[in-house]
Amino acid sequence: MHLPWRQKQQASKTRWSATKDAFKTHVATAQANTKDTLQEYNANVKDRLRYKAYELGSRPAAYLVLSGFLLGSVSTLGVTFVYRRYFRRLRTAEWVTPDILQRKRWVRGVVTSVGDADNFRLYHTPGLGGVPTLSKELKEQTIHVRIAGVDAPEGSHFGRQAQPYAVEALAWLKDAIEGRIVYCQLVRRDQYSRIVSVVTLSPPFFPGWLITGRSLALEMIRAGTGLTYEQAGAEYGKYGKDEFLRAEAESR
Repeated sequence: MHLPWRQKQQASKTRWSATKDAFKTHVATAQANTKDTLQEYNANVKDRLRYKAYELGSRPAAYLVLSGFLLGSVSTLGVTFVYRRYFRRLRTAEWVTPDILQRKRWVRGVVTSVGDADNFRLYHTPGLGGVPTLSKELKEQTIHVRIAGVDAPEGSHFGRQAQPYAVEALAWLKDAIEGRIVYCQLVRRDQYSRIVSVVTLSPPFFPGWLITGRSLALEMIRAGTGLTYEQAGAEYGKYGKDEFLRAEAESR
């Protein structure tokens, strides 16, 4: 006997079975895709973690090498700068470079000889350096200094007679500075390759870099062994020309 409702029920079951199979297939496919995606994500995470671990492991060594190189370079430059500026001895006037004169650098040294009443030989003693005891060791090792701001009578040179009071002026200067420490501010080079310098005597109780001693040029003028040098390019240090002229007027 043909029953229409049974046919409809059977068709409904068939459609439901197909839908259920399609859903199962979809779920299985989605799970497979999700699994593949998770596996790929995990693999990417592991790769990134390995890279970070390698980067963190190698970076300190590179930083240490670079930091050591930079620190060594800076230290070398610093030591070189300090040595060249404060501890390198200026052997002769040729060692006095234009940049030293431009800075008007102060140097400390011992007067080894006085050649005339307004110039002398200086053995530069930077740091804790001393002066050789043997005279032969001083050959070509001193700076020829011309005292700035003062003009003293010249001795006999090249057949010319000595100027009045040249002997007395030379004797005074020898007694004042020969074998003693003086401080020189290097100003310029004159036509005779001498280094024109503002010269101060060593203070009696304190180091010269702490307290400025008396001006040698002013002491010469007060003693009557020199006059104020008034030609172009004259240097008088911190005292100025007026102080030199006042000292000259008082000494007369």
